[in-house]
Amino acid sequence: MTDPIIEVRDLRREFVVRSPVGRLRRTRTVVAAVDGLSFGIDEGAAVGYIGANGAGKSTTIKMLTGILVPTAGTVRTCSLDPIRSRRELARQIGVVFGQRSQLWWDLPLHESFRALAAIHRLPDASWPARRDELVDRLDLGAFLATPVRQLSLGQRIRGEIAAALLHSPRLLVLDEPTIGLDVLSKERLRVFLTEQRALHGTTLLLTTHDMDDVQRLTDRVLVVDHGRLVYDGTLPGLAGRVGAERVMVVDLVEPVPDLGTVDGVHGVAVESGGLRHRLAFTPERTTAGAILEAVGRRGQVRDLAIEEPDIEDVVRRLYLAQVSGGGPAAAP
Repeated sequence: MTDPIIEVRDLRREFVVRSPVGRLRRTRTVVAAVDGLSFGIDEGAAVGYIGANGAGKSTTIKMLTGILVPTAGTVRTCSLDPIRSRRELARQIGVVFGQRSQLWWDLPLHESFRALAAIHRLPDASWPARRDELVDRLDLGAFLATPVRQLSLGQRIRGEIAAALLHSPRLLVLDEPTIGLDVLSKERLRVFLTEQRALHGTTLLLTTHDMDDVQRLTDRVLVVDHGRLVYDGTLPGLAGRVGAERVMVVDLVEPVPDLGTVDGVHGVAVESGGLRHRLAFTPERTTAGAILEAVGRRGQVRDLAIEEPDIEDVVRRLYLAQVSGGGPAAAP
């Protein structure tokens, strides 16, 4: 049995916050951004690491990658101490922060790739083939000669992903990679990441506020709140635990009086004179496919969409459930 690619035990990170009191004095408060985290991630897994703003997600990522030193506890990434073996670890991981760039702003995109290949000491005989694979799959060819500062957000993020994967890392860490992207760009990125995991066995750790990203890309979800792990399991298990609703929005060709009797639907909002129905359901009671099949027997469907529960709301419900029930939740 191989060691986990990420192993965290009783991890804690504190920050000192100084606040002014009057004109001359300042108070000193110690705040725990991460408070006693313990979890492991196996090689080849795809894990969503989610929580509300300020929950400790980015702080955890920075400790996993050697940017921040833990106040207490232990962390091993790719079987290495991220602080003591930071240079060696950089050869085995790729990291993308949605709001920060690892590309050279004034250089053409292809020159950034060349510079990164030199930094990672990739052999001249092999890295161009890897670059060409990434350029093809991410559709980067048309703007390789464009300076990074002139790229659109979607183009730059695809360039960032390619840069993070150029050295074929074992672990890819994505911190809000689709933030600000349009629907088409998000979907293209999700398809690519799914392919990379299948082709190369890349382990994926994803932090995001986009539930669609979590559903499409991950098999397991870790939820943190106030720096503590409050859930470890599957996304359907999470939704079932807190009673979070998915909503199917169905546009019909002709009005249908009432779809509230469809099995598994527990709430209906009718709009546009009966042409649009918003059907609320929970994943443990039924599936979107079963609801669509039942709706199709009553009327012709012109279009549909699925609205996922908001992460902030899911975490709030989970926190309230934890307070009343006690202890973090784990799903099989």
